Amino acid sequence: MSFFKKLKEKLTTSTQEVSQKFTDGLTKTRDGFASAVNDLVYRFREVDEDFFDELEDLLIQADVGVTTTMDLVEDLKEEVKRRNLKDPVAVRDALVEVVAKRLQEDESDRELNMQDGLTVILFVGVNGVGKTTTIGKLAHQLKSEGRNVMLAAGDTFRAGAIEQLQVWGERVGVPVIRQTEGSDPAAVVYDAVQSAKSRNMDVLICDTAGRLQNKVNLMKELEKVKRVIEREVPNGPHEVLLALDATTGQNAMIQAKAFKEATNVSGIVLTKLDGTAKGGIVLAIRNELDIPVKYVGLGEKMDDLQEFDPEQFVLGLFGDVFEEKSEDDSTEKEDTNKDLA
Repeated sequence: MSFFKKLKEKLTTSTQEVSQKFTDGLTKTRDGFASAVNDLVYRFREVDEDFFDELEDLLIQADVGVTTTMDLVEDLKEEVKRRNLKDPVAVRDALVEVVAKRLQEDESDRELNMQDGLTVILFVGVNGVGKTTTIGKLAHQLKSEGRNVMLAAGDTFRAGAIEQLQVWGERVGVPVIRQTEGSDPAAVVYDAVQSAKSRNMDVLICDTAGRLQNKVNLMKELEKVKRVIEREVPNGPHEVLLALDATTGQNAMIQAKAFKEATNVSGIVLTKLDGTAKGGIVLAIRNELDIPVKYVGLGEKMDDLQEFDPEQFVLGLFGDVFEEKSEDDSTEKEDTNKDLA
């Protein structure tokens, strides 16, 4: 039984709905990358250097990145040699296993660092990546779990940012601490921390500015906000989540490296994954930055922000395409055998 089929058999009733969200959200990537891998497999009768060269091209086109692609293919070659694989279909299944292993990390790394008292989550990321929307969706998720949530409108520079967060607060039903546009972000966050403490909130989620073109000033502002939280909340902020737009591909990697230098990023939230055919960026982030992907955005609905699950990702990425191709191939073989008979 292939590794992929083993993953499918592990699905329980409770995980099938989540699996469907990953399947639906990764449609564009699956139709592009997974279909291309299948076409490659069925064009080659044997596994040779040309096969691996074309596979490398496919991985790079899927935004896996050159460094991660080289690592993946090297791992795959070792697996092929160890298991003495000759059939391209078997190598394809081995690729699924190698990808899954690359994405695996300690489960505790993917979980939010929730505290017994107040948990402070600082959101960072450039303008336009869906940061504010993601904050609203996360607030909805945490509130649905029975937690008291508050938002801090710390992006005081982008026109409309405060109002946008206020709308999300009203939609979700959580309070928003705000000041006027152009206010000191650190002052907003300070007020929010004091309010969250006095009202016995469980979670405070802080929005921040994202003007990467003013990189030096932006990073100084983030450091100042972080110092305020550290001073007012023990061990805070407990999470620094970096929102990245999956549709921007390798530009997201550049942004991640810049923010990682300035802030202690503890996790990635990859937005708009449903809007790109290059979902391989998940692999590149995990491999090259060594920062866990904690959440992925798989659609526009309130509950389409999902905790990242490597197995669900692999199922969504390689799902129906591989099964359909395998079934077609089996049917062709049966027809051939009937004709021979």
